[in-house]
Amino acid sequence: MRVKALIHLDRFKDNIKFVKAKIGEKRLICVPIKADAYGHGALPIAKISLEAGAFCFGVAAVSEGVELRKGGIKAPILVFSQSNPDDIPEIIEYNLTPFISDIEFASILNDKAMRKNAKLSIHIKIDTGMGRMGCSMEDSLPLTRHITSCSNLKLEGIATHLAISDSSEKKDIDFTKTQINSFKIIIDEIRAEGIDPGIVHAANSGAILQHPESWLDMVRPGLLLYGYKTYEKETSDIDVSIKPVMELRSAVVLIKKIKKGESVSYGRTWIADKNTYIAIVSAGYADGLPRLASNKWQVIINGKTYPLVGRVSMDQCCVNLCTDNIENLPVKRWDEVIIFGAEKQDAAMLAETVGTIPYEITCNINMRVPRVYVG
Repeated sequence: MRVKALIHLDRFKDNIKFVKAKIGEKRLICVPIKADAYGHGALPIAKISLEAGAFCFGVAAVSEGVELRKGGIKAPILVFSQSNPDDIPEIIEYNLTPFISDIEFASILNDKAMRKNAKLSIHIKIDTGMGRMGCSMEDSLPLTRHITSCSNLKLEGIATHLAISDSSEKKDIDFTKTQINSFKIIIDEIRAEGIDPGIVHAANSGAILQHPESWLDMVRPGLLLYGYKTYEKETSDIDVSIKPVMELRSAVVLIKKIKKGESVSYGRTWIADKNTYIAIVSAGYADGLPRLASNKWQVIINGKTYPLVGRVSMDQCCVNLCTDNIENLPVKRWDEVIIFGAEKQDAAMLAETVGTIPYEITCNINMRVPRVYVG
């Protein structure tokens, strides 16, 4: 293979076990599996999640939920993002559980479910400070009353989303605690009306690590399950026994001599200051290696690191072998190249180098890159 993504299923399973041990056996785990399980492959990740004790899954698009159902997944599937009305027939047919943020969409769902003679499970989303999906806190009780009056909707849960739970700065901790407290007050008001809120959930990865008061009935760990603590450096002192699940690997396809003063790749952004040999590697930005990594990142070949030189192109990149001694080249043609690994220089390090987050690195591994499942 010119390039491949190794997915360590045993590590993913261990990461779920870590979360379960932290939150306690009685609490449920919803595994976010949107965006093809953050680039790791939705169906294999779903199957290993169930083996490890996950309760349900979260997707962003109805099509993602349909894919899981067609793959044999029978566990509840929550649709986190706002669905369009033309998605509703598939929501009903494949027994998906949409999040609802407003009375209008609830009424549309109820009407279409009634016409299909179906009872549709839903979760209410309440905006306590994220500023995206969800009804306002003031509208949460009227929305809940409306849903409980809908003959073909069944309230199975209520959720909120925490905006900055992965930060350890005091102002951010205070904001997160305010979100959690506001959410709990709303849930108490709903219960005081005699309404069962179902599964109450708020905690994402950062909250699992730093805000145990947010664990409630269920948690939704995303980045944590895929092997990354958070993007916030301030939380680096938290003891977290997780491991990155994905590695991106390629191979050296050509070795060539570059003379002093010659340039490499588009734009002549790197010019050799002395004679050297470079390795051409079959991976580029169309595979998921960010173009912004040009002249900033390094790869691992035979246990040693070598710098990327020149611009990363669509399908290839170049690596400086840092020697002009042809007799003692440390790298041979067809040697394996680790672009980012699970043990060293993982996706979080690459993300920091190019100014993004690990989610974006793993999600951007192109579908043309084969996923090879190990463990």
